[in-house]
Amino acid sequence: MVAAATRTVSSIVGGAPVEGSPGGTIRVMNPALLDEPVAEANLGDAGTFVDACRTGREAQPGWAAVPAPVRGRAIQQLGRLMESNLEALARLITREIGKPIAESRGEVQEVVDTCNFFLGEGRRLYGQTVPSEMPDKQLFTFRNPVGVAAIVTAGNFPVAVPSWYLVPALLCGNAVVWKPAEYTPATAEAFAQLFLHAGFAEGAFNVVLADGAQTFAGLERALEQGLVDKVGFTGSTDVGRRIGELTGRHLQSACLELGGKNPLVVMPDADLDLAVEGALFSGFGTAGQRCTSLGTAIVHRSVHDEFVSRFDAATRAAAIGDPTADVLYGPMISERFAERFLGWIELIAPHHTTYGSTGTGRITRDNPREGFVGDPEAGLFYHPTIVDGVTAADDLYGTETFGPIVGVASFEDFDEAMALANGHGYGLSSSIYTTDPLHVFRFRQRVSAGMVSVNNSTSGAEAHLPFGGNGRSGNGSRQSGIWVLDQFTRWQAVNWDYSGHLQRAQMDVADVAADPGFRLPD
Repeated sequence: MVAAATRTVSSIVGGAPVEGSPGGTIRVMNPALLDEPVAEANLGDAGTFVDACRTGREAQPGWAAVPAPVRGRAIQQLGRLMESNLEALARLITREIGKPIAESRGEVQEVVDTCNFFLGEGRRLYGQTVPSEMPDKQLFTFRNPVGVAAIVTAGNFPVAVPSWYLVPALLCGNAVVWKPAEYTPATAEAFAQLFLHAGFAEGAFNVVLADGAQTFAGLERALEQGLVDKVGFTGSTDVGRRIGELTGRHLQSACLELGGKNPLVVMPDADLDLAVEGALFSGFGTAGQRCTSLGTAIVHRSVHDEFVSRFDAATRAAAIGDPTADVLYGPMISERFAERFLGWIELIAPHHTTYGSTGTGRITRDNPREGFVGDPEAGLFYHPTIVDGVTAADDLYGTETFGPIVGVASFEDFDEAMALANGHGYGLSSSIYTTDPLHVFRFRQRVSAGMVSVNNSTSGAEAHLPFGGNGRSGNGSRQSGIWVLDQFTRWQAVNWDYSGHLQRAQMDVADVAADPGFRLPD
């Protein structure tokens, strides 16, 4: 088989590649085949980021002047390009981050779904007419674009998550500067090319490849120069906190989608096979490298032992390895995440019991995984690990672990289950397995998470539902569906008085003649 070519990529500003590499050069390897280079990336620096924001600022008024239904047409063309290039883009995602090919295809399909939803929103950027308290006066509301949106995203979903920001931002008439994860430059460049061929105004869409430090410095400068009006960020809670502080100094509220420690509660009346199926996908899909991955399964004591036994068996039976094959998960995304995962494994304490595989840590010939698909020495492959006996006092309970490790805790009553579901301070996604509607509604009411699943996994989003979290998982902003429009538009209120004289609100208002003392006869 002929090896795929190595791509050389760079930032794209004003529709053209940026020359040079002021931020240095990195080489990205296939995490499933570490001897196979995927991309050489010429990185920009803070100045590149500022230049991109300035280009967006210059292009934005012209793009906003395009009628919204026509902007929707560009979104439609982007969706068609995504469909036409689905397989090529999916295979590139699998090469660059090791995501199983079935998941990669699903990710690109999510971009298509997002485009399909938002192309119609170009005809539905509705304002309202509002009745006035004055005669001969009309009140209206309009949605206006915010201006330039700087979008910074992680690489575990290198096209789906960016589309949640980029598509509605452009639809609403904004210009965008997108900073993808530096470890997914090939996918970012391919994704950008589809945007550049979809019909958006030149300069309305820009991409900056840079590391985190240069990006933050560039964002700081761009905000100081008045070049950025909205920041969207998907990534860690710690970085999100810094971005929130930075934008707050400029009286802006960033759209923050951060980490999670997502609970899956198993009630005594749950269908255990279904709960295990959900836990397996939630915990180990994408090698646990999702913000919505299962953190802790919280299981009623009456079914705890049976659940753990079935979960252990299902995890041991799951195919792991070559992401081009039919596997539950492939490698870790990059060396950086692999090294961090080994640190999280160290959170396993003596009172814990581990299940799920024939070892822990990295899968090698000396530390094999039974039934592994392919050559474990070729890539960054790690054992799935179930850790039973987790309590609220454990570091593992409150730490977001971005990898194939799932905790299991026990509870006696519903109050205890809710304390475990909420006590870590995250509030992104959650799930409950039960056949009792009362349990469902009590859980929905009391859980801190912004997203709730019933008899389904903690992972999985649809393009027309709001996505986002609370607490350590975000600042309450939402992506996807109509809800994201409030992130990329600003409401403008208009009052039009055609009475021919000044009418003062709350002062010159007519009243009605009523008889408040009237009483019905006994």
